[in-house]
Amino acid sequence: MNGADILCETLLANGIDTCFANPGTSEMHFVAALDRQPRMRCVLGLAEGVVTGAADGYARMADKPAVTLLHTGPGLANGLANMHNARRARTPMVNVVGDHATYHLQHDAPLTSDIAGLARPMSHWVGRAENVEEMRAQTEAAIRAALTGAGGIATLILPADAAWSAADAGTPKAIARPMPDAIDAGLIRDAATALRNGKSTTILVTGTALRAGALEVLDRVAQKTGARVMAQQANGRMQRGAGRVALDRVPYVIDQALASFKDTEQLILIGAKAPVGFFAYPGKPGSMLPEGCRVIAMAGADSDLPAAVAALAEAVGADTAPPARLVARAMPDMAQGALTPDAIAIALARVMPEQAIVCDESVTSGRDFFRSTYGAAPHDFLQLTGGAIGLGIPMATGAAVACPDRKVIGLQADGSGMYTVQGLWTQARENLDVVTIIFANRRYQILHGELKNVGAGAPGENARRMLDLDDPALDWVSLARGMGVEAARATTAETFHDLLQAACQRRGPFLIEAVI
Repeated sequence: MNGADILCETLLANGIDTCFANPGTSEMHFVAALDRQPRMRCVLGLAEGVVTGAADGYARMADKPAVTLLHTGPGLANGLANMHNARRARTPMVNVVGDHATYHLQHDAPLTSDIAGLARPMSHWVGRAENVEEMRAQTEAAIRAALTGAGGIATLILPADAAWSAADAGTPKAIARPMPDAIDAGLIRDAATALRNGKSTTILVTGTALRAGALEVLDRVAQKTGARVMAQQANGRMQRGAGRVALDRVPYVIDQALASFKDTEQLILIGAKAPVGFFAYPGKPGSMLPEGCRVIAMAGADSDLPAAVAALAEAVGADTAPPARLVARAMPDMAQGALTPDAIAIALARVMPEQAIVCDESVTSGRDFFRSTYGAAPHDFLQLTGGAIGLGIPMATGAAVACPDRKVIGLQADGSGMYTVQGLWTQARENLDVVTIIFANRRYQILHGELKNVGAGAPGENARRMLDLDDPALDWVSLARGMGVEAARATTAETFHDLLQAACQRRGPFLIEAVI
């Protein structure tokens, strides 16, 4: 038995049985240890951004962390953007990053780097097993950090000699999950009192407060008090569709967000943050709240949010409110003619199967997805949380690994899809049940809008060459087929509807290039 075996067995003892990996030489003993453990599922990603993004999507749906295996500092650096997204989503994740043997570091070999310095900004916890004797304790500390609160990013640095050194066999132990932060009864009372004072109040929620049961309780609170309930702009996971409570998000567009909150006098936060602009814009405020709006941070992100919602409901007497207002199944009329983002959303509302998982990185094109899908079949909605594009395809990949019995539908902008297109290969290799919809507008559409929003004027030739993807145009059908994924192109609403319906009725990966 060696240090790598200790690491692997400790992970398995704590239910971490899926490893998304892109290993190198320094990690070969951990690879060998994984090879001795048939209980561990190992999934190869052809780029580290695929690895960390897939671990994010997996944990959001499995409600437990996966482990990633990354190769030294540069490999970690390639995966940092999607670690950032996972950190913003409060996704539990354990990253194992290989390093040179401790005695080899003095030679400053080409891959030597400050791994801890690279990891720290995107991690809640960073540790290092300096030797085999520290392996079990450091692995347990990493797992504990990942399971703390709403979820944390833990990065464990694994020197090669700590992995290959002989170790005494022992019995790995399961770690007691850290308790969530206690609910502050005083803050519950403050929120309940505010809800009775007759002022215009918004309750802003995220995290596990967006699960179906908690949303039903919140809807009864809203009916009892007249408050409005909204989700923050970006959320790790939201349960929505027919038979559930309809909920809107804070708009991304700053003028729409300002209009949404212009009459709000009080804001109650449950796991969420007060709404701010995604960026600064000349002449516009950073906060979306009107001056003088009172903010009550009733429960932090690391609290037991469903319990906090239940406590608020009890405090306001929501048990006497009518039953929650659940959305009825709705089948919008089929779109015809030109293929537009609205037509795509309508098709999804018509043919999306029960309990689908929608992974959204459609960026500009999918902003109005909610409008047509309130009454779609019940589904989970996962979205880009940290603004670092390149999450969509990996997130869908990880979600499909976590939930092999559910259809996963990826809404993917074409520009950001190119950041981690390699994830399609993993979908093909693992035969994952994912339908990827590419919104092919041949441009970074969001940046065209942002150029105008910041007052920089209309794009000239140089700006267009930095913002457009049409010279040459990306051929997503060929890209997908080259990675083993069947694909087809749609240019009309009717063709798209038929392709989507067929893809949802079969298993395995399929890509639709929707030319809009």
